[in-house]
Amino acid sequence: MFAASRDSNLNRSCPIDVTGIILAGGMSTRYGTDKALAEIHGVPLVERVVRVMTAIFRQVVLITNSPEQYRFLNLPMHEDLVKGIGPLGGIYTGLKRMEGRAGFVAACDMPFLNPDLVRHMVAIRGDFDAVVPRMDWKIEALHALYSRNCLTAIEALIDSRQYQVFKFFSQIDVCYIDEAEIRVHDPDLRSFYNVNDPQEWQDAVRLADGKE
Repeated sequence: MFAASRDSNLNRSCPIDVTGIILAGGMSTRYGTDKALAEIHGVPLVERVVRVMTAIFRQVVLITNSPEQYRFLNLPMHEDLVKGIGPLGGIYTGLKRMEGRAGFVAACDMPFLNPDLVRHMVAIRGDFDAVVPRMDWKIEALHALYSRNCLTAIEALIDSRQYQVFKFFSQIDVCYIDEAEIRVHDPDLRSFYNVNDPQEWQDAVRLADGKE
């Protein structure tokens, strides 16, 4: 049984008011089965994410509507407060349920999270409502830091039945980090690689093996 790490020496680097939030609420329709449990070298994708997050944050929570599948992770789990609205619902639930003032959000299917990049994003948050990677037109909203100040804008978005995460960014104070800054900490930009289908899983295995 997997036991999430709580080594105090590992967890000192991030403020105690930041919670790690892992989203595991997707339907995995493109993958065919629960992709969070797909394994790389015998370790489920979600567990790879948990290992990084618990090495950084003192509190880590899992947002899932299937908690029975993830009990082996020994993490606090919460079901979506508003179901059926995708990742926005997971972010909303995480921010409502967390103990900290801010939450670092990561998807469960990102096997190559980079601890240095995550710590950097937390370190530069200052008074911003969110810290979000942005490369050209692409915004990595599921590898981002959000404060409780985002809740009002998220609730307004939900009330308007618009569920694309980036749509509430115009209502908050966002610190965007660009590719050059990201590459200082993650030269190959692997942090944002996510697994949506079996082919991408095979590619992830090759990356883990150093074959790509």
